[in-house]
Amino acid sequence: MPGALRGFDLALKRYGTLDYRTILQPAIEAAATGHPLTFWAASQHGVNLDRIRPYDSSVKILTDNGRAPKPGWMFYQQDLAETLKTIAEEGGDAFYSGSLAHLSADFYKNKGGLLSYKDLSSYQAEESEPIMTTYKGLDVYQSAPNSQGIVMLIALNILEGFELAKLEHNSAQYIHLIVEVMKLAFADRNAYIGDPRFVQDMPIKGLLSKKYAAKRRALIRFDKAMSPKAPPGDPERIEGILEGHRVEYETKPIPLRRNVKKKGTGETSSFSIADRFGNLISVTHSVNFGFGSGMIVEGGGYVLNNRMLNFSLEENDVNVLVPGKRPRHTVNPALAMKNGRPYLAWNTPGGDNQPQAMLQAFLNIVVFGMNVQQAVEAPTVTSTAFAASTYPQEVAGQLTLPRILAENIGSDLSRRGHRINVVELQQPYMQTLSGAGGVKMIMIDPDNGVMMGGVSPAKNNYVVGL
Repeated sequence: MPGALRGFDLALKRYGTLDYRTILQPAIEAAATGHPLTFWAASQHGVNLDRIRPYDSSVKILTDNGRAPKPGWMFYQQDLAETLKTIAEEGGDAFYSGSLAHLSADFYKNKGGLLSYKDLSSYQAEESEPIMTTYKGLDVYQSAPNSQGIVMLIALNILEGFELAKLEHNSAQYIHLIVEVMKLAFADRNAYIGDPRFVQDMPIKGLLSKKYAAKRRALIRFDKAMSPKAPPGDPERIEGILEGHRVEYETKPIPLRRNVKKKGTGETSSFSIADRFGNLISVTHSVNFGFGSGMIVEGGGYVLNNRMLNFSLEENDVNVLVPGKRPRHTVNPALAMKNGRPYLAWNTPGGDNQPQAMLQAFLNIVVFGMNVQQAVEAPTVTSTAFAASTYPQEVAGQLTLPRILAENIGSDLSRRGHRINVVELQQPYMQTLSGAGGVKMIMIDPDNGVMMGGVSPAKNNYVVGL
């Protein structure tokens, strides 16, 4: 369901101070007058050509006469400019029950799709309470299900029982611990988290219990890695392992591999904003793969997502596909409060890497005392030792390290049984030697109110102060 606009519309009506015309005018101008593609943006048009080519409406806008555009190519989106003008004049309802809704519905029908005008017109956004835990005196907030936001909070609860400050930053011991904790957190995500409209008995309270975290913590061994994939726990009974499951550990070293790359692409964007009043906002939104489904609505200029790939087709899976249900999604922007005041806002694109990169960047600040730019530039690791979010939810079972990190700790982690894959550049965007995904982070200094921003060097990230 194309729900992002309805969500932004809800936020504007409840909390906004500007009107649609004012907000959308810069975007209208950028779409109508064009802008040159950066190196990163041009590369995304290129790697997604196969997804774009079947649709004439997409080829016309997203390619240079059917070819991949080069950096600096002027990207014009006249249809999108007209769509934004319609929304500026008529509001968000235009997209769901007005002329744009008919445009989308007709396009779906012509392409054999299932989404109808009735689906669009009946769609409503909702405001849900965030979920939270505490860590080192901070109140840490995450997106509630059907988001995977709980993954990072579960990980923080488990990590709270270790004296991380005594471990050298990015040492083998430290990275081993981070990876093992993430295995446990993702195992619980896959077992319990789905759309709360359909999964009404999600054990959120138990999953975020400190007592439950202690039970899960006891499964971690420092000499051996857990085998992919880790077992879920039993948060209802506060037991470390759910009945019928067991934990297994690697029994021998696993040779390092190099440059085993998984082809993939994504089109998720995120941003953090602080205003002069001391408010913080953290936002992540996505059409899933590069240019979503690859389809641009003829005459509308906007792409259609392919988020249904985040459903499972296993009958007893908590995230199984059924009519009217929302898939569990990967976006999970975060906020932290210190002494009751906004302190940190951070987020990143990156699918299942999101909570991993965000956790490591957060710990860089809170445990190791880095500033925000150092925190998002430090090398991070990416694990796939759990069932992935995207169908068919495979367990790749790798721990990917950038070369500059693997040179120091790769062999040690391999001896513990981690399936190490060494890549020259930092996952998942393969643009820089190090970095935390595509994290954007803002901190408001609690002592003097000064705002500080930092961004990972990957993608088209930047910090702007106005």
